[in-house]
Amino acid sequence: MFSKTDIEKYFIAEKQESLLFIIIGVTAIVLGMIFLLALKTSFYKGAAIPLIIIGLIQALVGYTVYSRNYAQRTGVVYAYDMDPSRIKNEELPRIRVVNKNFIIYRYVEIALAAIGVILFLLYRTNTGKSFWLGLGITLCIQALIMLSADFFAAKRATEYTKGIEQFSK
Repeated sequence: MFSKTDIEKYFIAEKQESLLFIIIGVTAIVLGMIFLLALKTSFYKGAAIPLIIIGLIQALVGYTVYSRNYAQRTGVVYAYDMDPSRIKNEELPRIRVVNKNFIIYRYVEIALAAIGVILFLLYRTNTGKSFWLGLGITLCIQALIMLSADFFAAKRATEYTKGIEQFSK
């Protein structure tokens, strides 16, 4: 039976993961800036690009999810007791969109990781192309970090969706 505890668990886990995303994103940005401004070799300049760009995405997504978490959690918990139809009419469609977005994210992240691997394989022995080697390695790592995080988030969202569907019947 789907309960308020299940709602709380979902949103608490989402909040914790969003904090982790913020930390990873800020760390990546700082590391990318160090690579770009202090180390200055071609390899590190290439590595800085995915660190900064994907780090910004990670930090912004983490912040967005974190900042809206409390309002969403309290709204759904309130609706559970006071207006169950709101869960069916608002929360269920919202979480279904989230689940569909995870599929898109997964394909994008796999594509980015594959591009990173291809760049690594193409330029690993070519010292004149170390920029592309750095970019490929870091792109692959960042994409795999995001893919891993989204795997757990998608799994959690799928279970939450099943609970809402069960509750809404």
